[in-house]
Amino acid sequence: MPGLKFRVLLDSERKEEVFRDILISDTDNFESLYHAILKSFNFKGDQMASFYVSDDNWDKGHEISLMDMSYDDDSIDSPAAVMKNATIKDFLEEPDQKFILVYDFMRMWIFLVELIGFDRNEPETPEMLLSMGNPPTEDSRKVMDEDMFAGDENEQELSEDEEDELGLDEFDDDYSEDDLTDYNEYEY
Repeated sequence: MPGLKFRVLLDSERKEEVFRDILISDTDNFESLYHAILKSFNFKGDQMASFYVSDDNWDKGHEISLMDMSYDDDSIDSPAAVMKNATIKDFLEEPDQKFILVYDFMRMWIFLVELIGFDRNEPETPEMLLSMGNPPTEDSRKVMDEDMFAGDENEQELSEDEEDELGLDEFDDDYSEDDLTDYNEYEY
C-alpha cells in the first residue's frame, strides 16, 4: 500500500506560515497521525482533540475523537469514530481529502490537514518530510473565555455618593429603606 503525504498547516494569528509535511501509511490510524502532527509542532499531546472530515470549504463533517465520548447513547445515528480504531484510508473520499484537527478545546488550536500526494514507499512509522516556519509554543494562546471567570483587577464597587454623581440612583421606585424599620421577620 502507498504512503500518504499530508500537509498540516497551523492556523495561527502570526503572519508567518507554519506547516509540516508528514508521510504516513494509509493503513495507519488517526491516533498515529495525531501524535505525528503534535510531535512535529512540539506540542505535548496532553489535551483532548478531534479530527473532522472536511470538504473543500473546510467545513467540519464527521468527527473522529481521541476518546469515545458517546456514553452508549441510543440516539446517536452513526457509531462513534475513535482515532485508535479509525484507519486513515477508510476516510479518504477525495484525492485531496481534507481534515481539520482541533487540539485543546480551551485554547482551540486548529490544524488544517490536506492530502497532497502519495508515495510508493510505505513508512513503518510516520515521518516528517518538510518543516516550514517556527510554531508558537503550545501555551502561547490564551484559554478561551479566561477573562469571563476572573474578576477585573481594576473593577471597584461604587459608593452611594458616586452612584448619585453618576446618576445611577435616579430611578424613583417609591422605595425607602425607612419602610423596613418596623419589619420583624419573626412576626410573620
